[in-house]
Amino acid sequence: MYRWNPEDYSRHSAGQEHWARELLSGLNLRPDDSVLDIGCGDGRITAELAKHVPHGRAVGVDLSEDMIRYAASRFPASNYPNLEFRQADAQALPFDSEFTVVYSNAALHWVRDHRPVLAGIARALKPGGRCVMQMGGRGNAAALIAAFDAVADDPEWRDAFEGFESTFGFHDAESYRQWLMEAGLDAERVRLIDKDMVHAHREAFTGWLRTAWHPYTSRIPAERRERFIEAVAESYLAENPSDAAGRIHVAMMRLQVEARKPAVGTALGEASVPVER
Repeated sequence: MYRWNPEDYSRHSAGQEHWARELLSGLNLRPDDSVLDIGCGDGRITAELAKHVPHGRAVGVDLSEDMIRYAASRFPASNYPNLEFRQADAQALPFDSEFTVVYSNAALHWVRDHRPVLAGIARALKPGGRCVMQMGGRGNAAALIAAFDAVADDPEWRDAFEGFESTFGFHDAESYRQWLMEAGLDAERVRLIDKDMVHAHREAFTGWLRTAWHPYTSRIPAERRERFIEAVAESYLAENPSDAAGRIHVAMMRLQVEARKPAVGTALGEASVPVER
């Protein structure tokens, strides 16, 4: 497990928050919904979910103890009585028929094998419940990954990446449709979406590299990590220069998944919608 710095993440996750709020705006939550947020991070979006379900509940889970501790202190139960944070592994969710909605944004690509995740989501949902999730998909941040790989191959850093294999799980829509079916979830919409992640300036860009690219940065000793990150930024910007306003753009590929647990007496696939690719 990677070590997260919650304060640093909060400062450099504006892009993730923007997309999370976009996804939240389309949830059409009912006041009495019970919502599970997988990969809740610093808790900002889970707290927003709680506000949308005043007669229900919102539970945020994250693998990082530091993130959960930070979220619980920032959004205490005294101010958010229908909000709870728990440490949990997305591949071993400890819930059984508790939620009407499962939500996740910019989190599940940290997991390679999504089949146990989807099995846990199916268990966690009540019959007729739904999941709405967005994560990095096949081809995500290809130009940035190329910059990481180029720097990792430099003699200065090569030893640190001997035997390296990325732990990200960037998957395609077709595979996901199959995994949903195996988990007993009825796919309603599964598609890859091109998105532009915009960083206001170089400092914001390097902050994002530091907080969101642990599979690469964690290979480097802490005392040399900033130098490595600056080298990656240089490599990326050499091929993808900032725009006239100094903003840095990263082409991202997001996998958006909407699925439903069949209601009691409903056959799997009965109301499914063709997958978009």
